[in-house]
Amino acid sequence: MEDDLCFLDIASAAELLRGRKISPVELTRAYLERIDAIDPQLHAYLTVTADHALAQASAAEQEIARGDYRGPLHGIPLALKDNFDTAGIRTTAHSRLLEHNVPRHDAAAVRRLYAAGAVLLGKAATHEFAHGGPSFDLPWPPARNPWNPMHFTGGSSSGSAAAVAAGLAAYALGTDTGGSVRSPAWLSGVVGLKPTFGLVSRVGVVPFSSSCDHVGPLTRSVEDCAIVLDQLIGHDPADPGSAQIKLPSMRDGLDAGIRGLRIGVVRHFFEEDLDMSPELIAAVRRSIEVLESLGAHVEEIRLRSLHDYYAVRLMMTESELYALHHKTLQERPQAYGHHFLSRCLPACLYTSADYITAQRHRAAIIDEMKPVYARYDALLTAGAGPAPSLANHKSLGSADKFLRPGMGTLFSVTGAPALALGAGFSEAGLPLGLQIAGRPFEDATVLRIGRAYEQATQWNKRRPQLVAGALAPPVDHDHAPTAAPDIDPGVRDLAQTMAARAGLKLSDEHMNLLLETAPYALELVSRLSRDLPWSQDQASAFRLQSTNL
Repeated sequence: MEDDLCFLDIASAAELLRGRKISPVELTRAYLERIDAIDPQLHAYLTVTADHALAQASAAEQEIARGDYRGPLHGIPLALKDNFDTAGIRTTAHSRLLEHNVPRHDAAAVRRLYAAGAVLLGKAATHEFAHGGPSFDLPWPPARNPWNPMHFTGGSSSGSAAAVAAGLAAYALGTDTGGSVRSPAWLSGVVGLKPTFGLVSRVGVVPFSSSCDHVGPLTRSVEDCAIVLDQLIGHDPADPGSAQIKLPSMRDGLDAGIRGLRIGVVRHFFEEDLDMSPELIAAVRRSIEVLESLGAHVEEIRLRSLHDYYAVRLMMTESELYALHHKTLQERPQAYGHHFLSRCLPACLYTSADYITAQRHRAAIIDEMKPVYARYDALLTAGAGPAPSLANHKSLGSADKFLRPGMGTLFSVTGAPALALGAGFSEAGLPLGLQIAGRPFEDATVLRIGRAYEQATQWNKRRPQLVAGALAPPVDHDHAPTAAPDIDPGVRDLAQTMAARAGLKLSDEHMNLLLETAPYALELVSRLSRDLPWSQDQASAFRLQSTNL
């Protein structure tokens, strides 16, 4: 019975709580007991806030009893990715640099959920600063996949997705810069949404990239995703990227069906631009048939190569992340994990011209999408899956990061809403994922399509089989020092010169990390054409707002 409580969707649990069939304290205790029994094999949580959760649950119980019901999140337990500030509760971003960081204030998104009556179970594992991972050389281990703990969860909202999939939280918050909500949703078999850029405040979130950072929910169903998003949306003047727009409830029209909607399939992303799993491609093709059977008009569409979008995204986000960490990289590079350094250090090779060119390409891409939005209500691509084995964790970072675009890349660049949801399972029982994206600020349409597909397929009803009391299976994570790579002497000289110019005093090991990835990082620069017209402005522009209101 307790396990059944832990796998209730938000909508169902909310009805039971409102009708006082179960209590918030009963529900919270069930989750805490399951965390205690199951999480040692998954490491989904870095910090479990049991006392805090029970106090919030008790308060919610009293409020509901006296008729002060706040809505469908009242008394519902959640997990927060550990890059959301939480007052009086440690926030580490999964890095030893913030191991003892205890914020004084809650992040804006956390305040909104608390105002809705949410109950915080704890802080979930991520990748270091939402970027480098899965890392075994940090103070805490990486999260494991609930469908097979020897496999990766996707990143960087890894613990958030694992907690929801394993019944260790009713829902969770994550952040998505290049796919960090969507990737773990696909690989862990849950629903994840990157909302339209600016819909949800990022104030109080440990930053990665101001150009592409998003806050988004991870849930068990599309309806739950809509419920959480309704509570998160709102203008925040403290976030310069926050949008001033009023939208109807995301739940309104969720069950209107998709007959007559026009969906463009970006087939070349997953059939040509990347070498994807045959099982995943077959699952996406079956998904297209499902959408057509529901009355949608589906046709193939071609856009730029996924690699071109990836070059733009990485040039922006890696440059912004590197700038945030530059001083610490100069002073304490050894404080970071291996994966983070292998991804962040190569940004020292990029110039201001590279960064501005990427921003100008972003503006051009946004313009290019306007006729696409005029023709289609939504776009469809593959997601990811099946999850790779953690036995290969050393190859999940470094050069591969620069060679293999994430499937969520385009919508990170455009800021458009993108939904990750399950499209089936591999023969080995690992989730396979699908992505549905839409026009900016038409998140409701994306959720509507996802809801129709989900109800027709019921993939989200499956549960991973986990044994109480089990421990995480061992993974060979001995780290052999990176050997000096055999690369072009000119590239070697450039990398060493740029590192010195940046004031980076790197050990031989760290210099080898930079040299290993330098050729691939520079190859991305070559993908950015410099022949944009003078009239093509930057996507990120300085604006002043009048205070005479």
